[in-house]
This record gives sequence, C-alpha cells and structure tokens, in this order.
Amino acid sequence: MSPKLFDLTGKVALVTGGNKGLGLAMARGFAEAGADLYIASRNEGELKAAAEAIGSATKRKVLYSVCDVADRKQVDALGKLAEQKMGRVDILINNAGMNQPQPIDQISDEVWDRILEVNLSSCMALTRAVAPGMKARKWGRVVHISSIMGLVSKEKRNAYSATKAALVGLCRASALGLGPYGVTVNCIAPGPFLTDMPMSILSDAEKKVFSDRTALGRWGQPAELVGPAIFLASDAGSYVSGHCLFVDGGYTAR
Repeated sequence: MSPKLFDLTGKVALVTGGNKGLGLAMARGFAEAGADLYIASRNEGELKAAAEAIGSATKRKVLYSVCDVADRKQVDALGKLAEQKMGRVDILINNAGMNQPQPIDQISDEVWDRILEVNLSSCMALTRAVAPGMKARKWGRVVHISSIMGLVSKEKRNAYSATKAALVGLCRASALGLGPYGVTVNCIAPGPFLTDMPMSILSDAEKKVFSDRTALGRWGQPAELVGPAIFLASDAGSYVSGHCLFVDGGYTAR
C-alpha cells in the first residue's frame, strides 16, 4: 500500500476545538501528515500555544482564531476567515462539543439550546460555509465528531445524545448532496477517551464502568483517534462516505 494514500501534503485542515484533547491530537496528526492547519476554539492562550507547538514540530503553517461555536455569526465568520487566510479549506473537522448532563424533567432551555448550537448547528453552519469551495475544487473531506452516545446513552445525557445522533443524519444527507462533487462526509463516534470533558463530569466509579465495558478494558488516548481521522480525511478514505466510524475500544460490541 502506498503511503501517499495517507499523505495530506498540500491540503488545508480546519479543526474546531483544536486547542486540546481530541481536537489537538487530530490537528497535530494532520500537520505531521503534511497538512497546513487552521484551528479554532474559545481559548486564545491554548490556541496560541497549540499553534506554536505544532508549527515548530512539523514546520507546517498553523494559524488560529478565537471562535465560540455557540454563536452562529462567529461560526459563519470562521469559515470565511479560514478560507481567506489559508486560501482554501480542504478538510473540515467539526470537533468542538459540550456536555452538561441534566435529567429530562430538569432540562433548561438555555442549556438545551446551547448544546444544540455547539454540537449540531455549528457543524451545519461550518459545512455550509466551506462546501462551495470544496465543490468547486472537486475534492473535500468533512468529518463530524459524533459519539457512541449517539447510539447508546446514559442517564442525564438527553441533549448530548440527541445532538450526537443527529450528526449522523446530517452526515448522511450531506454525503449524498456533496458526493457528486468528490466531497466525502463522515462521522467518527469516539468511545471513552481520556479528555477533559468526561474526566470533569464522571465519578471514579463511572470511569471504571466505562473502561470495564470496552473490549480492551481501558480508556483510549487522544492519539488513538488520529489514525481513523487521517484515514477519513485522506485519499485512503476516498470511497467511504455517509458512514459513522466507531472508535470505542469495543464498547458498543458488548
């Protein structure tokens, strides 16, 4: 197999939530595979540090901008800014997300609306923004970061599971619409990964339940999502579209 299948040289990747966790791991992986980067999040300090570290290590062009994806106007501006500063966006990784667990009879409109905007609507808006350029170039890759919680769930994950399941539907429809232009659209559904989000909301007992349920008996490291992401973002995944790839250590097999 030719290593060029996974070569991203000459491509530009836009990664939301690229300042830490899974987003940072994927961004660095793309740069190591040859791509230039545009990363975004709400935290300017973390973005600057990430951009400098990745750029220094890989010698790739890495730019960033602050964006709260809960704000539709900021999301619309992000897509335009990335294309303006980088010249193009070939790969879009909709990774930014949030989770604020609430029982179904205690969900506040404010929390519901914010989770919906961050986890789902921002993905639609950014795809809408960069799709015309991908169509014109007859090449593009869109990857939404869903979750195994879009297939299975847990108490109080009403809003989170609803949005992560909806991303799969968005992916399938977009794949059909963009496929004739050489653009693939897929989802990755991570399982238990050692990132800030689950670590901040789960008890030690809950963390053990997650690891025990996987086939591998452990949580995943962020770097273990890089391979699947590069596969879907490169020529290696050119005939994969409208698909949701579960990267969960065997969690959903049990």
